[in-house]
Amino acid sequence: MEPARPALTDASRHRTPIRPLLAALVAVPVLVGTFLTVISTASAATTAIKGVGSGRCVEVPGSSQTNGTQVALRDCTGGANQTFNTTSSRQLQVYGTKCLNAAGGGTTAGTAVTIWDCNGSAGQQWNVNTDGTIRGVQSGLCLDATGAGTANGTLIVLWTCTGASNQQWTTTGGTNPTTTTTTPPAGTTPVARHGQLRVCGTTMCDRTGARVQLRGVSSFWLNWENPGYSQNLSALRWMRDNWNLQVIRAAMGVEPSGAYLSDPNRARAQVETIINNAVAAGVYVIVDYHAHEAHNSRSQAVAFFSDLARRYGHLPNVIWEPYNEPLQVSWTSVIKPYHQAVVSAIRAADPDNIIVLGTPNWSQGVDQAAASPVSGTNLMYTLHFYSCSHGSWLRDRGNTAIRAGLALFVTEWGASHADGGTDGRTCLPEAQAWIDWMRANGVSWTAWKLHTGSDSTNLLRAGAPVSGGWSNYLHGHAPFVVANMR
Repeated sequence: MEPARPALTDASRHRTPIRPLLAALVAVPVLVGTFLTVISTASAATTAIKGVGSGRCVEVPGSSQTNGTQVALRDCTGGANQTFNTTSSRQLQVYGTKCLNAAGGGTTAGTAVTIWDCNGSAGQQWNVNTDGTIRGVQSGLCLDATGAGTANGTLIVLWTCTGASNQQWTTTGGTNPTTTTTTPPAGTTPVARHGQLRVCGTTMCDRTGARVQLRGVSSFWLNWENPGYSQNLSALRWMRDNWNLQVIRAAMGVEPSGAYLSDPNRARAQVETIINNAVAAGVYVIVDYHAHEAHNSRSQAVAFFSDLARRYGHLPNVIWEPYNEPLQVSWTSVIKPYHQAVVSAIRAADPDNIIVLGTPNWSQGVDQAAASPVSGTNLMYTLHFYSCSHGSWLRDRGNTAIRAGLALFVTEWGASHADGGTDGRTCLPEAQAWIDWMRANGVSWTAWKLHTGSDSTNLLRAGAPVSGGWSNYLHGHAPFVVANMR
């Protein structure tokens, strides 16, 4: 038997490409005038941002509306230049069109906090925490009054979070989840067309019972993603409209330094940004616990999915993926008990959204899962392939699982070797055989990965703007991926 896919090194993880997910083109009725209930971590109310240590408010000096103006402390007046609107996309808007912004997209301590035209970038997204801190989604740094200053005119910057009073702020919004009712985007979006998804036999069906094959892309490991292509709302809408993308996968790194286990607030904020953007764009989103040893952080995974299921599980957009790629460990004694625990935690708050379960040997052991499936409803199983390394023998395992009644979802694939294509090579004839097999069996997919670099699975070449418009920036297997999303 061909060797299992090797574990990726930290270096190759940085280079490995993202996977696209797109939904099938099934003609179904459009939902008109339907409402979605959306939970966001910031309420959509106007608020002042008042320093705990200073008693003064964050303002735009001189009521300037010039891009690049650095915000500062000033006696609270309630003026428009001190009034911010917290949005479901985690922006802090002033004047209705300007957003608090990390100057130059900076992610280092000392980066000025300015105003700029709202553009949906990760540098304009903020996590307003219950401990009073306001943390930048992209940087993970906190809103800080320079030098612990309390005087009028003290400038506001990003700084390493310390919990000091110059990094604590009171607002009328806060981060306790607030339920708001909003109209969804235009009725032609994927979610408006298909609505709530469910497992039907060995495939996926929409709210009408019609079979759906989702096709889209995956993010890069979010802890290494820079710039934040997957976290940009404009980019997501562009992929929806130009690539026919119907699903995006948020690959939240778990074990490496700087990922979820070492910086959970930043990682969760990145995932929630992608969820909120998916709701705004009307596409589906896979919440991926992107780990190779998730069974060793089972309690953290249970807590993570319990929290998100409670706050986002009512949305038809969300698909859960609790374990990206288990290594060569036992399905029955290690992976299956982990899945049972996480599935139970999700189902306590979310009774119906699809859950996609990782399988042994880098999610190639779907035949093992078929011999002893997890109990529950709306469960699918993960199969990953890279076409230069995995051929018909792995499709045979998929066929075994399907014959046993399992529903499969290819949440990661590439037209490359299993290392993500570090040699730059693509194997398109074998990739086409996989595309044909997935289409014939109604297997949904997301391609790896929305990132730049030399690997053949990186979808974008250097210089690609963060907000979309990538027709002239396709790289590696991207033309093949995009052609098969359309």
